Amino acid sequence: MSDDNSSISASRKNITLAFWLNIIFACAEVIGGFLINSMAILSDALHDFGDSFSLGLAWYFSKIAEKKSTRSFSYGFKRFSLLSALINSIVLVAGSILIMSKAIPRLIHPEHFNAEGMLFFAFIGIAINGIAALRLHRGKTMNERVVMWHLLEDIFGWVAILMVAIVTMFKEIYILDPVLSIIIMLYILWNVMKNLKKTVNLFLQGVPDSLTIELVESEMKKSEDIKGVHDTHIWSLDGEHHILTAHVIISANATCDDANRVKCEVKKLLEKFDIRHATIEIEYEGERCEI
Repeated sequence: MSDDNSSISASRKNITLAFWLNIIFACAEVIGGFLINSMAILSDALHDFGDSFSLGLAWYFSKIAEKKSTRSFSYGFKRFSLLSALINSIVLVAGSILIMSKAIPRLIHPEHFNAEGMLFFAFIGIAINGIAALRLHRGKTMNERVVMWHLLEDIFGWVAILMVAIVTMFKEIYILDPVLSIIIMLYILWNVMKNLKKTVNLFLQGVPDSLTIELVESEMKKSEDIKGVHDTHIWSLDGEHHILTAHVIISANATCDDANRVKCEVKKLLEKFDIRHATIEIEYEGERCEI
């Protein structure tokens, strides 16, 4: 298996684990929510079912991304992983706004809840989502990063529930629940919007945030055989595997062997920038560029 497919396969395994942990716990929340008569836990169960949908979508698209290239998709299907990241980001933003819309009215009319039952589910929720988030934290794809924020949202949410449950067991300050929920949602929304911006940039074939055309060109020009570099374009398939095209100028007296050697040197150099596919057009000094 190639390094690219191996990376995608690892991403899919991490997302699969997160999906099953999330869906099983969501079912447990529904049962527990009715047993302890907690609307907060039932609401979180609904949120977790939404997360499970996003995780399932991420798994499906990451599986498609493993397919080999075809005549119709000459670069392969890795950008389907990016599509999943975009959809999940939008879902997460919408979910955060929905939760805030439910939390704000509770500032005026706080609701009573079973603190002991919440405490129990908070510990379980932190443990399960923590395991899944830890696995996804090791991933490199944009898809894994966005899914990880889904899980971090749940972890922070359960930490808030844990804190509220402990405080409420000693003093009935029910307004803490909506206050903490709003703070957490604003924090998550801020980070998701940053990831959404990066995802949209990649979709529009913008230069990856980790690179600049000036940096890459300056590295290429360090070779004594290269007299100039222009018409450089860099974009990314999925935030991890980058593509480059460039015109490289060499000496007018260079031979075909010299040109081939320069191409090999440049492609080797570009590997440190995670540029896996480079198209280099060789031009000779004094030659007119027709672009």
